[in-house]
Amino acid sequence: MTEFVKKRVANAKNDILSGLTVALALVPEAVAFAFVAGVDPLVGLYAAFMIGLITSVFGGRPGMISGATGALAVVMVSLVAEGNAMGAPEEELGLYYLFATVILMGFIQMLAGVLKLGKFVRLIPHPVMMGFVNGLAIVIFLSQLGMFKSFQNGEKVWMLGTDLWVMLALVGLTMLIMWGLPKIKATAKLPEALIGIIVVSAIVILGKLDVATVGSFIRDGGGEGLKGGLPQFQFDIFNKVPMNWETFKFIGPYALILAAIGLIESLMTLNLIDELTETRGNSNRECLAQGGANIVTGLFGGMGGCAMIGQSIINIKGGGRTRLSGIVAAVTLLLFILFASGLIEQVPIAALVGVMFMVVIGTFAWSSFRILNKIPLTDAIVLISVSLLTVFFDLAVAVIAGVIMSALAFAWENAKKIRARKHVKEDGTKVYEIWGPLFFGSIQAFNAKFDVANDPDKVEIDFIESRVSDHSALEAIFNLVGKYEEAGKKVKIKHLSEECQALMIKASPRLASVIEHDIDDPRYHVMANAMK
Repeated sequence: MTEFVKKRVANAKNDILSGLTVALALVPEAVAFAFVAGVDPLVGLYAAFMIGLITSVFGGRPGMISGATGALAVVMVSLVAEGNAMGAPEEELGLYYLFATVILMGFIQMLAGVLKLGKFVRLIPHPVMMGFVNGLAIVIFLSQLGMFKSFQNGEKVWMLGTDLWVMLALVGLTMLIMWGLPKIKATAKLPEALIGIIVVSAIVILGKLDVATVGSFIRDGGGEGLKGGLPQFQFDIFNKVPMNWETFKFIGPYALILAAIGLIESLMTLNLIDELTETRGNSNRECLAQGGANIVTGLFGGMGGCAMIGQSIINIKGGGRTRLSGIVAAVTLLLFILFASGLIEQVPIAALVGVMFMVVIGTFAWSSFRILNKIPLTDAIVLISVSLLTVFFDLAVAVIAGVIMSALAFAWENAKKIRARKHVKEDGTKVYEIWGPLFFGSIQAFNAKFDVANDPDKVEIDFIESRVSDHSALEAIFNLVGKYEEAGKKVKIKHLSEECQALMIKASPRLASVIEHDIDDPRYHVMANAMK
């Protein structure tokens, strides 16, 4: 037996126990997000099962958990509402438009995988990653506060008095168990989240405490319970949703937004798990798996989904490292739906809230407070901005805005780095030694270095310590040569890369006499886009 197989077998117990814990944590999340989207709880639970199983088997990141998520649910709610408005109230067409949209979303995500777009997640700067983590931790925390509300006279109101104190005590006990168990060597290999849920559930059941449970949570939201059968193929999608251009115009924008949010959240979670486990996942494979999972989910009556950072961290902290942990979580969730709904409905919400609060504490990058005054001001602004945008808008908006802000800051800083050392040779030739990157942002400063009118008849421009980065830079060199020639002066250009030389000569063959070829010419590509 190889060492690799031995490690897999040795970790099987951790994977199984961690998977059981995740399955319990998936239930209230899937139910809550189904309510947010305006669909039946089973639609969320089926999505958690199918997406979790498929991505665990075929995904690019072993140990990462996927399912129905809030980031997608908040977009789906308007889709379902608009879909319902297209038919009679009793038809509930919104649900079938949702399934069709999830299927299209899956195809878009698979296309991203085929085109290998997953690798572009590497372009996300570290301040954006930290902002994403912090913002997501805050979002998870805020989502749990809703669990401190109860129904009174048909309305949700904040708990008060004894109900609040009991809820806080049970949440606190769960957190205390999760914090204390790892410090006891004898229990170091047991998933503390699972132990916390079991202990608090036993206290509530044996003590006959009147507290909110998973079952009461579902019924208060209008659901009938967890009990259900196997997911069924949704033939009605093709009967109730017209397959025409009008439908595509309606669901297309939603599918594109959902695909973008799903991929960004999944790939950033993948990066985070990579850091926690010091291993590397396959982003393009994850795109394909997420897309395939959403297609299947839409066809079998699920609401779609993506990677779940909270449950993924629960799994990793519980020792889940292989695909087995995700498979166990997904299959266990289905078994809950089929056979153990009565038991799961007795689990107190307080225990699950305590688990999620510990996830928040473990997710938030507390080091960001320590380094905030030690990193560049632009990075600090990006970090804070992404955190706030994640909370007030959504993940896709926050990450895209953060990347744009970082890119603009990078371009601005590098635009100021262009320099030109000047000296005159014995024969009267004036030499400009260019230092720094030449690209669209530094062109204005580059042009300001030259004095065409007052320069001698012979000028030499040396790029040995510069890098010509894009087409705008080539155009700037081309125009500068033109100005010198119009003034009747001879100019020579040295140490351009071979690609720069070829592009300039192709644009204007007469420049062949201006460019000097040298054995020391640098080797780089203009606008390099080869990301291995």
